[in-house]
Amino acid sequence: MRVSAYYTTKKVTINLLIHLFLLSVVLTCLYPLLWMVLASFKTQETIFSDIWLIPRQFHFENYVFAWKEGGFGRNFLNSIFYTTSVVVGIVLVSSLAAYAFARMRFPGRNVLFIIFMAAIMIPIPGSFVALYVLLNKLHLRNTSLGYILCMINVGLSTSIYLLKTFFDKMPQEFEDAARIDGCSKIGLWWHVALPLAKPALAVVVVFNALNVWNEYILALIIFDSRKLMPLQVALKSFQGEFVTNYPLLMAGLTITAIPIIIVYLLMQKYIIKGVTQGALVE
Repeated sequence: MRVSAYYTTKKVTINLLIHLFLLSVVLTCLYPLLWMVLASFKTQETIFSDIWLIPRQFHFENYVFAWKEGGFGRNFLNSIFYTTSVVVGIVLVSSLAAYAFARMRFPGRNVLFIIFMAAIMIPIPGSFVALYVLLNKLHLRNTSLGYILCMINVGLSTSIYLLKTFFDKMPQEFEDAARIDGCSKIGLWWHVALPLAKPALAVVVVFNALNVWNEYILALIIFDSRKLMPLQVALKSFQGEFVTNYPLLMAGLTITAIPIIIVYLLMQKYIIKGVTQGALVE
C-alpha cells in the first residue's frame, strides 16, 4: 500500500510540474499579445509610465484614429485580396503538382521534385534582385499580378512537399473505386484527393495565409504606389523619424492580427490532424 501510494504521489507531482511548465510557456507566449491589445487603449503618455497592465481609462478612439490616419481601409482590402489570391493559387498549383508527383509516373519526375525541394533552401531575400529584374522585363513590377505571382512562387515548394507526403499515404482503393465509375485523372484529384486532404490543405492555407498577410519587404521592393501596398506597410505611418505613436501602432497591429487569428481558429482541428498525423478525414 505504501509503495502504491508513493508511486501515485510521484505521478501526481510529475503531472503537476509538467502542467505548471506548460502553463508558464502559454503565459510567456500570450503576454506580448495581451500587452499589445491593452496598450492600444492607452495614451502616448501612459503607455510606458503606467505600471499597470490594464489601462486606467480605455481610449477606444485609438482604433478610429489608427484606421483613418494609417489609411487602413484600402490597404486592408489589398491584403485580403493578395492573401486570398495567393492562397487559392498555391492550393491549386501545389495540389495538382503534388498529386502528379505522388500518383503519376513520367520521365524526370524525381528530378523535378528534387528541384522543387531544393528551392526551399534558397533564402527569399537572396532572390530579390532576380525577381526585381524579371518583373521589370515582364512589365509586372508595381502591379498586383506581379506581387501575387511572386508570393505564389514563395509558398509552392513547402506546400508541394506537404501535400505529396499526404497523397503518398492516401489509400489507393478510393481512386480505384472512382476509376470504375469513369472518373478522369482531373476528376480523381478534384473529387477524391482534395476532399481527403482537408487536414493537409488546412495547414497549407494557414501557413501561407500567415506568410502573405505578414509580408513586408517584398512589397516595398515591388510596389511604388502607396495604393497598392498591403496592410503591413501601412503600419509605417505611425513611426516617424524621431517619435513613434505607440498606442496607434498597437491598435494597428491588433487590427492586422484579428483576421489571421480568425482563420486559424476556424481551421484549428484540421491543422492539428494535418501536422501531427496526416490522417484522413472520415
